[in-house]
Amino acid sequence: MTGPTLIIENVHVAPVNGPEIESGYLRIEGDRIAEVAAGPAPEIPGATRIDGTGCLATPGLVNTHHHLYQWASQGLAQDATLFEWLVALYQVWAAMDAEVVAGAATAGLSWLALSGCTTSSDHHYIFPKGRGDLLAAEIEAARAVGLRFHPARGSMDRGESQGGLPPDDVVEELDEILTTTAEAVDAYHDPSPSSMLRVAVAPCSPFSASAELMTESAALARAKGVRLHTHLAETLDEEEHCREQFGLRPVDYMEKLGWLGPDVWFAHAVHLSDADLGKLAATGTGSAHCPSSNGRLGAGIARVSEMLRQGANVGLGVDGNASSELTPLAGEMRQALLLQRARYGPEALTARQALELATLGGARNLGREAELGTLEPGKLADLALWRIDGPFTEAKADPVCALVFGPPPPLARVLVGGRTVVADGELRTLAQDAAGRAGAEAHRRLLRLARERGVTAARQVRREDGVGA
Repeated sequence: MTGPTLIIENVHVAPVNGPEIESGYLRIEGDRIAEVAAGPAPEIPGATRIDGTGCLATPGLVNTHHHLYQWASQGLAQDATLFEWLVALYQVWAAMDAEVVAGAATAGLSWLALSGCTTSSDHHYIFPKGRGDLLAAEIEAARAVGLRFHPARGSMDRGESQGGLPPDDVVEELDEILTTTAEAVDAYHDPSPSSMLRVAVAPCSPFSASAELMTESAALARAKGVRLHTHLAETLDEEEHCREQFGLRPVDYMEKLGWLGPDVWFAHAVHLSDADLGKLAATGTGSAHCPSSNGRLGAGIARVSEMLRQGANVGLGVDGNASSELTPLAGEMRQALLLQRARYGPEALTARQALELATLGGARNLGREAELGTLEPGKLADLALWRIDGPFTEAKADPVCALVFGPPPPLARVLVGGRTVVADGELRTLAQDAAGRAGAEAHRRLLRLARERGVTAARQVRREDGVGA
């Protein structure tokens, strides 16, 4: 793609896949990185120049698991386990419409951009009847914000009457799911290297999707040439459910259904056995680590350090805003580092490994490692420029340490395909305040629609023993 020349100069470059450059430059032509080198930048007539003095350049962060609609249900079921939290919120979410999703997605994607994210997936799996085109609503929000978007068309067909967790009125019929999922892929999926929009196939989880839905979805995805995504091994409750319902642990169940392979990535993957780790590594199956959400719901700490040692791919995800509230994607690097060290010791995960999880690891999960995740010639010009010269961050001798170990430093620039999405800490594609108000209005609208259905959202769950009531 031809286009204007942009030069970012006098910048510390952390390319992720090679040696760092203490002071160098990046030359961008159109939507691609043309050159990354040390020293002063060349004089190119007509080029736009950005002075990166005091900044760290990294690849744009890649979010590989999210539920954007949940922006509208933050702060509910605050002290619940995963299953309690889901039971409390399914009926609230059943009230959502396309207007709720549009506002929530606008706020959620804007927040991601403001934390250095340039590509985000989204796992949307509840589609109430007669509530508008929810998938189209979030796709349009992503276009407006300017992020690369990988919506994962989710689904549930296994309600309470069939031994599943969700109530029957929030699940869909199998044939309807397969038809609408195929239509979504045909309508939106763009496989081109510069694609801003790709679609994945994503039944929700083993406790909400039938075996037939899982196997038919895998066949559909592979026939269409798109990726597969689902929740897996998030809690011990899920493991118990799988043993009781299927006689298998979660990873073994996925293997039986044909759900291991380089075109698959799982969300969470917290409770894995040694054999599970080996299977993920051997089959090229990826996972999205969501440390803040796992901590919020008390799910546990994923064995990320061990996965990496065995060669399994791991990316990061913020998960839904209802289980991690306003967690920035940049902050998940710090959370991942601290939790691995809390479990395994101070050498369990380095700052640079955490950065790799958030960039190249995420790109691999989405099948885009040839285009995203590193700063090198030929890759798409998706990058974040972090200010590390402030009065607090400049005390750290190591720029990557400044990024990962502490609160995320201010953003000087976020580029997606060479286009500015964030500059000087402010969103430039949309009015930032309006994006935030859209999220607040989505929250108010969802709770009002839920009340009209006779559902009252609570900050706490009510348990039979009275705890949390």
